[in-house]
Amino acid sequence: MPKGPGGVICLWGLQMPLTEPSVKRVIAFVDGQNLYHAAKDCFAYHYPNYDIRLLAEAVCAMRTQWTLSQVRFYTGVPPMAEDAFWHTFWQAKLLAMNRQKIYTFKRQTRNRTEKGIDVQIAIDAIRSAHNGAADVLLIFSQDQDLSGVVNVVKTIAREQSRWIQVACAFPYHPTAPNSRGINNSEWIRIDRALYDACIDPRDYRSPTPAPTI
Repeated sequence: MPKGPGGVICLWGLQMPLTEPSVKRVIAFVDGQNLYHAAKDCFAYHYPNYDIRLLAEAVCAMRTQWTLSQVRFYTGVPPMAEDAFWHTFWQAKLLAMNRQKIYTFKRQTRNRTEKGIDVQIAIDAIRSAHNGAADVLLIFSQDQDLSGVVNVVKTIAREQSRWIQVACAFPYHPTAPNSRGINNSEWIRIDRALYDACIDPRDYRSPTPAPTI
C-alpha cells in the first residue's frame, strides 16, 4: 500500500493517518547511570536510589492508557578489583531487579568508563519496535546518541503502517545543567515529588564510604 509523508497511508488519493491504539503497550528502556547522574544533578542524591519499576509505572500513569509491559535496565558495573563498593552495590541491586522480573543488562566498565550501553539500548529498542512488541518505547536517558532510535522507529512505523511512539523520561529541575530530552522524542519531565514517591526503601550500599562518581 503506498504511503505518503509523515507516516500516513495513501488510499485512492486520500491520506489516512495511522491509527493510534486506545491502549498503548509500553516497554521502558533505562540507562541506569544516566538516570542516576540526572537525579544527582537535579535532586542531590548521591547513589542510585530509584525503584525503577515504580518509576516506570508512575511515568506511564501520567499518560492516557499507557500500560507498562516490560522494564529493561542497562548499566555498567566495575570489576571487584577496581571498585569493590560499586561492584557490590550493583550486584545486589541488579539481583533485586531480577527478582522483580526486570530484564537487566550489565557490562563491565574499564577505568570507570562505561561503553556500549547506549548501543545495546538502541539495538533492543529498535528490535522491540520492529517486532511489534510495543506501541511506546519509553527511554530513561538524555543521551543524544539515542536520537537515531527515534528516526529509525519513525521509518518502521511508516513501513509497517503502524502507530509507534518514542518518549524520553528524565529528572528535571530548572537549575539542572541538562534540561533536554532526546531530540524528536516526547519529553516527560520527572519532578522531585514524583521521583521521591518512587525511591527504593532498600539500601544496597556497604558500610564502606562510596568513591565519588
